[in-house]
Amino acid sequence: MTTLQPPVAARRRPSRPPSRRSRRSWTGWGFIGPFVTVFALVFLAPLAYSIHLSLFREQLVGGTTFVGLDNYQQALRDDQFWAALARVSLFLAVQVPIMLGIALLVALALDSGRLYGKDFFRISVFLPYAVPAVVASLMWGFMYGSRFGLVGDINAALGVSLPDPLSPGLVLASIGNIVTWEFVGYNMLIFYSALRVIPHSLYEAAQIDGAGQWRVIAAIKLPAIRGALVIATIFSIIGSFQLFNEPAILQKLAPNAITTDYTPNYYTYSLSFSGQQHNYSATVAIVMGLITMVVAYAVQLRGMRKGA
Repeated sequence: MTTLQPPVAARRRPSRPPSRRSRRSWTGWGFIGPFVTVFALVFLAPLAYSIHLSLFREQLVGGTTFVGLDNYQQALRDDQFWAALARVSLFLAVQVPIMLGIALLVALALDSGRLYGKDFFRISVFLPYAVPAVVASLMWGFMYGSRFGLVGDINAALGVSLPDPLSPGLVLASIGNIVTWEFVGYNMLIFYSALRVIPHSLYEAAQIDGAGQWRVIAAIKLPAIRGALVIATIFSIIGSFQLFNEPAILQKLAPNAITTDYTPNYYTYSLSFSGQQHNYSATVAIVMGLITMVVAYAVQLRGMRKGA
């Protein structure tokens, strides 16, 4: 009597030993473990602690007590916070387009191949980014001085009276000039790197069609680096909302123009270190972080949308 054997394909293949699969899974965790550990300690733990602080309030009577969302309600009614937010929003709306526009023009000039000494020019434009923000703020602050700096020397030498860059009406523009000087080179390098990876076949096709330089820029270069433009814009938005170093340094030189609540970050710093309001300071920082995240994400969605 013949016994039917199951087809070879239907036979069960011997499974791998559990120990080998377990070792492979632990090997994967071994690769990502250092990053996860650093990420948890540097980002998640401070964020969780800030949220924890924002739910409490330190009182003279009763000590630290749980208040729930009361600190957030206070932040939403805080005129100083909203005035600081409006100030950095104005700063963002004016300074960021100017800075990115200059950086884009410089990158296009370098990529055109018609600029003499482009290597030296590229390093010269990028060099201010290597200067620490504190040093740059001090340097420009002393140049802005109408009694002791470059503006004061020009007034004395020429017998004129130039507007005071550290006056209440001009100090925000003066800060914008410092930030632009610092970060034009950084954004230029982002745009220039994106321009260098555009396929040369596109330029050859445009040359065959008789397209001029402006047509090549509009139809080839700008669409090709749209991703880099969006990234630079998002970084600039985040940097504008986090504005701190420049006003904090210049505040000593212009105490009447720059108050301790001049920007949201400076306001948070003053609440924590000068006012000893650690819980409310954490609340303002979290609210500001959420606003920054929403604005940056909206810009990303708008910039990456097809046909935008």
